[in-house]
Amino acid sequence: MTDQESVIYRHADQDGHFRRKASTFRSSISRSPDAEFPAAKDRYVLYLAWGCPWAHRTNIVRTLKGLESIIQLVVLDPELGPDGWFFSGRWDTDTHDPIYGFKLIQQLYHKASPDYTGRFTIPVLWDKQKETIVNNESSEIIRMFYTEFDDLLPEECREVNQPGGGLYPAHLRGEIDAMNEWVYDKINNGVYKTGFATSQEAYDANVYALFEALDRVEAHLEKGGDDRPYLFGEQITEADVRLYTTVCRFDVAYYLIFRCNLKMIRHDYPRIDRWYRRLYYDESERTRGGAFKKTTFFYLYKYNYLKALGKRMGGDQTVVPAGPSPDILPLKL
Repeated sequence: MTDQESVIYRHADQDGHFRRKASTFRSSISRSPDAEFPAAKDRYVLYLAWGCPWAHRTNIVRTLKGLESIIQLVVLDPELGPDGWFFSGRWDTDTHDPIYGFKLIQQLYHKASPDYTGRFTIPVLWDKQKETIVNNESSEIIRMFYTEFDDLLPEECREVNQPGGGLYPAHLRGEIDAMNEWVYDKINNGVYKTGFATSQEAYDANVYALFEALDRVEAHLEKGGDDRPYLFGEQITEADVRLYTTVCRFDVAYYLIFRCNLKMIRHDYPRIDRWYRRLYYDESERTRGGAFKKTTFFYLYKYNYLKALGKRMGGDQTVVPAGPSPDILPLKL
């Protein structure tokens, strides 16, 4: 393994703990016409890979909001290659960057900032006019998508007209933000802190906290009662989107590949499983024809995480496990 590959695949620090680095590009698109990055049709490009849960958030929201004709989507290979995220054409992904012909996401970063020395992460929200990265932090990108393009959308797609106040309703923001904080730390990032741990101490410090947090989600859903379909009531919110991208990968990838194996969602968390299946199988107008299902790729999750772990350990694991079967339980709730 080369020195560059070692940097790309080295996930844990010297003490065995995985610590996620902060995103670098943190500008915002605004619906204000005189903003530095004003909302506009065909100006912005969203770069992502099917396997990445952080990028998955942005893809779900892009679909939920009906932004497919406004924000271009470019899809990289699901595998992290020797030079980082790359284009290949495998699994219906792009063969190359359609804007500049690039083969690597790092080329896009260096076009935006020739002296850039940080990590080459996805998702990336790119401005074709200014030829730079607007933002590479998924939690901020999805919030731009909620409202900043609404003036370009039909009335029925605008947040102000959504039942319950939309994906980030004002009356629930405090509760959503509070849940986001511990779900991110213990669950979204917790599976990585568990799976990429390289010491027993680091693993033990995170695996139990992960399942305590899942227990907490199960209790939250139970408290809401059987009639409440989503985390905060009758409508899908940001909290549902952010939790979904971890849960849909859990049984098929994190349970076995990342050693998150104290419990399975389908067998041990009936309320989370019901919530998850309700989102996945919904192809109604509520999800704009299946925003969750259409953006979920179970086989690639297993493939992607096996590759990531194998390369971190100096090998190249390619034997993809057959189970669990089925990938997700049937719709019956």
